[in-house]
Amino acid sequence: MNKTIIFFTALVIGIIFTSCESQEKNKTTTLNTSISKIEVLDFHSTHRCMTCNAIEANTKFTLNTYFAKELNEAKITFQVINVDEKENEKVAEKFEASGTSLILNVIKEGKETQINLTDFAFMKGNDQEAFSKELKAKIDKELKSL
Repeated sequence: MNKTIIFFTALVIGIIFTSCESQEKNKTTTLNTSISKIEVLDFHSTHRCMTCNAIEANTKFTLNTYFAKELNEAKITFQVINVDEKENEKVAEKFEASGTSLILNVIKEGKETQINLTDFAFMKGNDQEAFSKELKAKIDKELKSL
């Protein structure tokens, strides 16, 4: 009986970690050379934890507070993408998102560079002030490079 409880506890913990999985990979691809913008992509699965919801809320807060002009000009875009939905399969595959992930896709003169902020997002996700301050700095840095 005790071994069964340990097994199921380990199984539940494993499921939680894989549903909120992050990947530390930056990739570069090329698009139309006239395009320069930042795509902020918030991937999630259907079943979300408190931190996953906080990441979305804090990302929206940061973008609306500090980057409203850039959002209106489409210099920055924001997308919330459920990786469990069939229509999002290709975009999730492109960014290697199998659960919660926060990605900056920086497009400079058509060249895409993916910056994975998932670890940062989980570490600061429940602290709006720290999250917003650091995300703002990361986006500001990338905006200057456009």
